[in-house]
Amino acid sequence: MPIQQICTVAGMTRLDASTWWMVLEAGKLVEEHGLRGGQFLHIKCGDGQLLRRPISVAYAGWDEPEDLVTLIFEVRGEGTRWLSRRKVGDELDVLGPLGNGFDMSKEGRYLLVGGGIGVPPLMEYAERSKPPKAAVLGFRTKDKAFPAIVSRFEEACEKTCLCTDDGTLGYHGFVDGQVRDILAKDNSFTDILACGPRPMLKSVVKVAAEFGVPCQVSMEERMACGVGACLGCAVKMKDGTMRHVCKDGPVFRAEEVDWDG
Repeated sequence: MPIQQICTVAGMTRLDASTWWMVLEAGKLVEEHGLRGGQFLHIKCGDGQLLRRPISVAYAGWDEPEDLVTLIFEVRGEGTRWLSRRKVGDELDVLGPLGNGFDMSKEGRYLLVGGGIGVPPLMEYAERSKPPKAAVLGFRTKDKAFPAIVSRFEEACEKTCLCTDDGTLGYHGFVDGQVRDILAKDNSFTDILACGPRPMLKSVVKVAAEFGVPCQVSMEERMACGVGACLGCAVKMKDGTMRHVCKDGPVFRAEEVDWDG
């Protein structure tokens, strides 16, 4: 059950002109309410904004006297611009935990695949999960592959492959190309966990299906209420039903989603 509470900004780091690393003192959202990476918080971004902004959780940890939650976000409009101007000590009106994260309950090997701002929600799964795992991280250009984020994956994973759209770092191309190369050599992964824009997810899901590897996807959709009361984030499933990214997701089994809907 999500709760509404006031959280205090404990850290605010600018990664580049449009990307911020925020740490919140979040009461007992982790310890008592089970908040974890891959879920999201719905944050009120100023009195002038009617709708809250959904921000994915990169890392959620127990601490004293309050739990600490890491949010990494890009400025994409007035709401996130307001959020980027917060200072340490400022208070935020927060609703959470919301949504469902990835399932890594099965023993085995996992392949984490993130694109752009879809990389941070996988960070906790890289660091905290016991199963061995590899990671494929895609960015537009080298300047967007922030060392503060990439290094966390490199330390936690057996192998971390970097991709850039322009070829300035790592593999020149999109993440699905690197995923294809990995699975062509070894398709024994228990699951692929993918987070990023819909076109990227669709491509990764196609490659996973070709090699017979199960896949979970974290969907990005515009949200309004954040609790499943409206249809702002509805996505079509293969069985013809509509499901809410905010309440039923954001993580779905790839085979459930109608990628052509």
